[in-house]
Amino acid sequence: MGTPSFAAASLRRLLGSRHQIVGVVSQPDRPAGRGLSVRIPEVKRVALEHSIAVLQPEKIRGEEFVGELRRLQPDVLVVVAFGRILPPAVLAAARLGGVNVHASLLPKYRGASPIAWAIASGETATGVTTMKMVERLDAGDILLQRSTPIQPAETAGELGVRLAEIGGALLVETLDALAAGTLALLPQNEALATFAPVLARADARVDWTQPAPVVERRVRAFNPWPVAFTRAREKEMRILRARAVSGDAGDPAVPPRGGVVPGSVIHAGADGVRVACGGGSALDLVEVQPEGRKRITAAMAAAGRYFTSGDRLV
Repeated sequence: MGTPSFAAASLRRLLGSRHQIVGVVSQPDRPAGRGLSVRIPEVKRVALEHSIAVLQPEKIRGEEFVGELRRLQPDVLVVVAFGRILPPAVLAAARLGGVNVHASLLPKYRGASPIAWAIASGETATGVTTMKMVERLDAGDILLQRSTPIQPAETAGELGVRLAEIGGALLVETLDALAAGTLALLPQNEALATFAPVLARADARVDWTQPAPVVERRVRAFNPWPVAFTRAREKEMRILRARAVSGDAGDPAVPPRGGVVPGSVIHAGADGVRVACGGGSALDLVEVQPEGRKRITAAMAAAGRYFTSGDRLV
């Protein structure tokens, strides 16, 4: 069971393993994009390429869907980024219950957006966990876990691609061990549990009073969605890539503490755009997207007069 490209990576890895896939469950096709054209989930696309039966229930709590699952007679229900809480009747449809692939080092970052919040929180490492599914959100016993460092300039999108591949390999390893009866269940330490809520567009609004390293992390965390944004010259400006300026107080590259209002454009020119942040820090904008335009470099934005020195971003 799964829907986006993160889940499709696990499906592809299963297709290359010794395990048999008796069916795939995905969210229904939905309108998406500016034209609201119907978009097929990536998991469904991969399944159809391999002539695997696909179920797309509107309601997962109905007897009809549970009956369809039972008829498939699965040994294990594999769930990867399905996007819905599964009721007990669905989990019980598989002889050995459900195994979930989650993109964090549980019990940290339970919930819908673990990759983004791990970056935004300044974690230097994250990973993937397989766990036995229970009725509570991401609270089941840990089966296997694999960690990986978060690279300094890595966006959530880039990290997600890496974690999807790690997750697919870990899933196969988990199912192999489950079949061999060699898995040891590790209960999660509830005292260490944290939550990664669903991202909202409001999360991505830049707070220039925050120190530059914090702003830079949130720019990476919210790329590709919802994408960090601010307002420049009364129009929205999306910030796709940025870099915190390193330097001590007194360095001419860094604004003096208390001397520049956070959000002020310190410099805009052919070599880029620098913005004052909280605590006397500064952020270099690298790639931006003006409202209604394509993404461009910050230097191009300065040349196009989207920024000039002395502007105030809010």
